[in-house]
Amino acid sequence: MGAEQLAASLTALREALAGVRLPLDLPGASAVRDRVRRFVDQLDDYVLPRLDRLEAPLLAVIGGSTGAGKSTLVNSLLGRVVTAPGVIRPTTRSPVLVHHPDDAAWFASDAILPGLARSTASAADARTLQIVAEPTMPRGLAILDAPDVDSVVAENRALAAQLLAAADLWLFVTTAARYADAVPWDYLRSAAERHAVVAVVLDRVPPSAMDEVPAHLGQMMGQRGLGRSTLFAVPETDVDAEGLLPDQAVAPIREWLGGLAADAVSRKKVVLQTLDGAIGALAADAPAVAAAIREQVASLETLREDAEKSFAEAVRSIAVQTADGTLLRGEVLARWHDFVGTGEFFRAVEQKIGWLRDRMVAAFRGEPKQALDVKVAVESGLEVLIREEGEAAARRVESAWLAHPAGRQLLTTATAADLGRASADYGTAAARAIRDWQGDVLELVTTEGASKKSTARFWALGVNGVGVALMILVFSQTGGLIGAEIGVAGGTAILAQRVLEAIFGEDAVRRLAKQAKRDLDARVEALLAVELSRYLKVLDDVDERPEQAGELLAAAGEVDAARVGVLDQPVREPRELAATPPAVTAAERAELTGAPVEGEVLDPEVQQ
Repeated sequence: MGAEQLAASLTALREALAGVRLPLDLPGASAVRDRVRRFVDQLDDYVLPRLDRLEAPLLAVIGGSTGAGKSTLVNSLLGRVVTAPGVIRPTTRSPVLVHHPDDAAWFASDAILPGLARSTASAADARTLQIVAEPTMPRGLAILDAPDVDSVVAENRALAAQLLAAADLWLFVTTAARYADAVPWDYLRSAAERHAVVAVVLDRVPPSAMDEVPAHLGQMMGQRGLGRSTLFAVPETDVDAEGLLPDQAVAPIREWLGGLAADAVSRKKVVLQTLDGAIGALAADAPAVAAAIREQVASLETLREDAEKSFAEAVRSIAVQTADGTLLRGEVLARWHDFVGTGEFFRAVEQKIGWLRDRMVAAFRGEPKQALDVKVAVESGLEVLIREEGEAAARRVESAWLAHPAGRQLLTTATAADLGRASADYGTAAARAIRDWQGDVLELVTTEGASKKSTARFWALGVNGVGVALMILVFSQTGGLIGAEIGVAGGTAILAQRVLEAIFGEDAVRRLAKQAKRDLDARVEALLAVELSRYLKVLDDVDERPEQAGELLAAAGEVDAARVGVLDQPVREPRELAATPPAVTAAERAELTGAPVEGEVLDPEVQQ
């Protein structure tokens, strides 16, 4: 039941990983996407099939650098050519799997490495697995000759990583000239992290360096958590006519592999250790993937906040400037003065209000064109203000997004090419919103005027006259005028208020002004919300799934809980497999020459 529960939890983890989306090119996102892809491949290629078939033959993958002699080693172990080495790099065109004929059923189907086609003949296609039945192979063991981990062909490198992740046992081949290269050590470090069973073959060691070079490699392995892994040293020697190494050069490796294959208990323990290490690594990496998902979500939220704040600032700025007297400048003020007759009306402000009412009725009667001029000036002033603030909001968003890697990515997409400025029809929409608001104001004063006793004065001024007076009052509600403006525009606003109070009364004027301002602010907010929606749509179109982080962590937790006691069994080396001098652990190799071994090591009971 434990194994079944573990398989079910791993399947759920696999589905959670397969659904991970990291659409934003944030720093480190590409590496996480690659890791997720490798995790899914490893679950498909190795973990789930192996868990379902623990009794299947041990799969030893031969991996290593270009020109390390992997194919030559495989052929020499078998005593005949089954995989073709060559001088043109990369030499391994397709992976080759060699097994005993009695084990053919295990590898004929796609239960293991399902993404690779099967063939019994050599192939140049990297996605075709050549399967070779070899009678000299021990039962219970298969050897897979993988492409170079540092191949110049990207597909080969990817396949090499995939095959190594599907190994029960890594037989890593390097040379005396290249054992310190960075790329192989990346793979060996990964093996150590997931506690895989690893053996290293140091090939082409000059006889004069047989003590020094293996000892140094053993020291490096110890420092990187592989001190208990077996280290083979193959001396530099001539090959025969078929390209095979002398039997004595590879006999220790053959005997070591044969011993593992012959002992069912040891074979199973190797499988369990590697399998458990792989599962543990998958679960342990889930928080890092979840963190990457959350970083994507947080980045989108940051961009969303940048856009919303920019347009909220535009709404706020317009609301302030349409109430602090800013619009009572320039053309609006000039047209208002033309309408009311500047000098006479400013002198009249100091007279009693009853006399002012009579003069205003006489002055305004028959002057509809001047009222319309004020209305047009208000429309023009408002349009300039709203357009400028909309453009400024777009520039603020662009600037904020350019400062963020995710924002830069979104700004360069084809559909987002115009996000550095307001939309093409923003000006038209702004003009329409202003005209609609002016219509609201005229409707307000018309409705209010119909209920007042002073309808004669109302009609004497005209709807437009009363309406523009209310607009003037709206634009001066917060008293933001300074200096000389107080005497000119401020007096003009006071005059507008007195005119309206003479018609509607003080309370009604206050209510009408507030209502007109609310209507204006609402139309401006709706107008800019449409502009903001362009940015929000770009963000909404990103395939983010915030819930994935929690789902992934939950799945990994289920795996961790299910694996307890199922696979965590120590691997012990059978007594008959005690290492001979050419095949010793890295720690022993270093100790033989006095070289220190530092760092973390695998389970002390693991001798292979």
